[in-house]
Amino acid sequence: MLKSILAIILCLCSTLATAQVNEYVLKNGLKLLVKEDHRAPVVVSQVWYKVGSSYEYDGLTGVSHALEHMMFKGTKKHGEGEFSRIIAENGGSENAFTGDDYTCYFQTMEKSRLAISFELEADRMRNLTLPEDEFLKEIEVVMEERRMRTEDNPNAYMREVANATAFQSSPYRQPVIGWMADLKSMKIQHLRDWYKLWYAPNNATVVVVGDVESEEVYALAKKYFASLKKENIIPPSPRPEVHQSGMKRVIVKRQAEVPQLNMAWKTPGLISAAGPKPSVEIWEPYALEVLSGILSGGNSARFESRLVRGQQVAAGVGSDYQLTGRFDGLFSVSATPAQNRTIAELEAAITEQIQQLSEHEVSAEELLRIKAQVVSSDVYQRDSAFYQAMVLGTFETVGLGWKQADEYVNQVQQITAAQVQAVAKKYLVDDQLTVTVLDPLPMDAAAAPVPAAMGDQNVR
Repeated sequence: MLKSILAIILCLCSTLATAQVNEYVLKNGLKLLVKEDHRAPVVVSQVWYKVGSSYEYDGLTGVSHALEHMMFKGTKKHGEGEFSRIIAENGGSENAFTGDDYTCYFQTMEKSRLAISFELEADRMRNLTLPEDEFLKEIEVVMEERRMRTEDNPNAYMREVANATAFQSSPYRQPVIGWMADLKSMKIQHLRDWYKLWYAPNNATVVVVGDVESEEVYALAKKYFASLKKENIIPPSPRPEVHQSGMKRVIVKRQAEVPQLNMAWKTPGLISAAGPKPSVEIWEPYALEVLSGILSGGNSARFESRLVRGQQVAAGVGSDYQLTGRFDGLFSVSATPAQNRTIAELEAAITEQIQQLSEHEVSAEELLRIKAQVVSSDVYQRDSAFYQAMVLGTFETVGLGWKQADEYVNQVQQITAAQVQAVAKKYLVDDQLTVTVLDPLPMDAAAAPVPAAMGDQNVR
């Protein structure tokens, strides 16, 4: 039965993958990727810039995210708020996000309105006014966002500390939103310099997916983007993570209702396997992806069936692993102990499950079930034009190349039980582990002042 289901899923995936991606490069270096999807009369347009928090340095963290906010504050041609107003008047939706390795701006429009999206994005690629009075207001918004989403959220704060502890030299130790001290000292000139350097056609990829004709989109791109001047971009110096040779532990004390546990291991991503200088086997990241599914891929996965329902040691537990990134990342497990169970019991139970994967191969049936879940999740997401564009933009912008995205299903399908065991044994080891515990303070206790950068923590 499982084999039949997987065969159907692979057939669907093959059908979705048949749509060709057309790549164009303008003379000023701007790259255009177009994927035709004629199922609905809509088009998704995304502009990806190769800049995010991993490009930043100490003292200027958060500048990429702050600049994202200012991208809606007007150009010489369009005043503050006009971008969003014009998109809305034409029946579209728009937004943006900043990540570790990129900043992306996107719109979803009726297919005949693509030219409007291109005109507005081309305008703000090089023509922002960046007024200081708007910056002074917007940086306050960013700082309040940090307070609400991180500093006043014990779980989010713990994850930030976990990340900053796990990574020592990698820029992934820096939060996308930035450290509060850096936000407070940030000046409008910092944003102007950052904008001039990174927001250039030769540092951008435009991705279009929808009910369009590729050559017509290319003609529109030339019309609106070709006249923009390129920038002399010097890539930042590489900052690879140093080798970790011992377990790290950190305790975060914060007002919270329940304790939390985070366990994070240093693991390679696709960039180490399929990038310009491969240092690990190509199958290893895909095996880690399958391993994550074995642990937390649904109600029948090991964490849910064994730790939540079986031993009843966890109220909730899940794993996370990301394939894509400019640098290697983490395989992490986040968990909440069940009532009347301790963090120590929970950590021991999770460790036992990891050890079992290191010592024993998973059964053929379990492996097949997890592959079906992993692949079906990808297939269902690909049914969305927005997700299709997201995949293309992400792979292209982090340096893997958009063509690598099409290898996902095939690579996952080829993973063996022995390979899953091998990556568990190689990477999920104590010497590459960082354990972070949220030790809750009473909710009614008087809150002690918290330093802006890292808060209360005890590293040992």
